[in-house]
Amino acid sequence: MPPEADTTDTHLTGRCYCGAFSLSATEPLTVAYCHCADCRRVSGAPVSAFAAFAPQDLRITPAPDTSVSIAPGVRRWFCSACGTHLQATYDYIPGQIYVPIGLFDQAADLAPESHSHRSAQLPWLCLTDTLPQASGSARDRLNDAGTP
Repeated sequence: MPPEADTTDTHLTGRCYCGAFSLSATEPLTVAYCHCADCRRVSGAPVSAFAAFAPQDLRITPAPDTSVSIAPGVRRWFCSACGTHLQATYDYIPGQIYVPIGLFDQAADLAPESHSHRSAQLPWLCLTDTLPQASGSARDRLNDAGTP
């Protein structure tokens, strides 16, 4: 997984449900909703929200060592004790690690900036924001978030 993060400028802290894993990070590259069926299933929620980080800007302790890849090009890590979804990487968004915002103590400060897979939104979910929307993965916008 990623090398040890330089967290001298840490703004975010968090943990998994049972506390076996702790998180620290600097400001995210972007924060986005995802409406895809995979993210709904892995989160158990009608919509997921993730913060993206450059690998050097995120530290999860201890480092997650067991991952699962069900969808091609997507790898997810979970707490082995409580099952919390800790992070995900996507081959089509290189150099970024996605963390569910609910893990952070400062989740209230991590407002999403866009929607991905909006075409998969559940029909009864009513979100009336004016954020940018992509009917698919929004990979171009998300990749651009990691470009200085």
